[in-house]
Amino acid sequence: MSEALRYFDSHCHLQDERFGPDRREVIVRAWGAGVREIVVIGSDPETTTAARALADEAAGHEGWPNLWYSAGLHPHEASRWNAATRARIEEELDRGAVALGEIGLDFHYDNSPRHAQRAAFSEQLGIAGQRDLPVVIHSRDAEEDTLRILRESGVPPSRVVLHCFTGSLAMLDEAVDRGFHVSFSGIASFDSFDAARLVPRVPGERLLVETDAPYLAPVPHRGRRNEPAYLPATVAALARHRGESPATLAADTRSNARRFYRLD
Repeated sequence: MSEALRYFDSHCHLQDERFGPDRREVIVRAWGAGVREIVVIGSDPETTTAARALADEAAGHEGWPNLWYSAGLHPHEASRWNAATRARIEEELDRGAVALGEIGLDFHYDNSPRHAQRAAFSEQLGIAGQRDLPVVIHSRDAEEDTLRILRESGVPPSRVVLHCFTGSLAMLDEAVDRGFHVSFSGIASFDSFDAARLVPRVPGERLLVETDAPYLAPVPHRGRRNEPAYLPATVAALARHRGESPATLAADTRSNARRFYRLD
């Protein structure tokens, strides 16, 4: 049945070096699995440039999904935030990036100092607000600060997606109340994740689905390098938790992603 469905992978890192040996084969497999659209996420100027190059290569390529890309500085790289980095990200936005992200806070690894993370996050949200762009949010062990900075940013809630959601019920409820979009990855298929309680709380019109490949392959592929062709397994898990058919969930999340990224 999955071959008849059409999917949108709203967050993927196809430019990652782990796809270096077989990237084109991965893209062809995605098409074969029914994935018709992919947003390749930038995490710094270099990965953004690589994502754009991949999207350019895919344009008009028969048998490949449509690829778009985002531009942003991940919290792990926040110590790199300065005028030059900002200029490079804004240049990529001028060249066609469809979103600002992935940006946010990560107090789990603290690869950059927290004050640098907060500054880079706030300033990038300012750019998104000026340009009326959607924002792709990474938040780990930083829920209070993430929500506070988003509240203070002035970015319309409808332009926000909490990507690869693994946060608390309280964070999810605030996100839903404020009108954020919420995206789930293969983690939603893991027994260790409270998907049965969290996934149904997201309104259908604000639900997105992603692979976050090469990370977080869903069951039954868990432990392997993730890729967009595995997205149907995540859709099936989400559909099961929501009491919906995979066909309905695939169609709705595809429509939601196209609307969120303004691709229609």
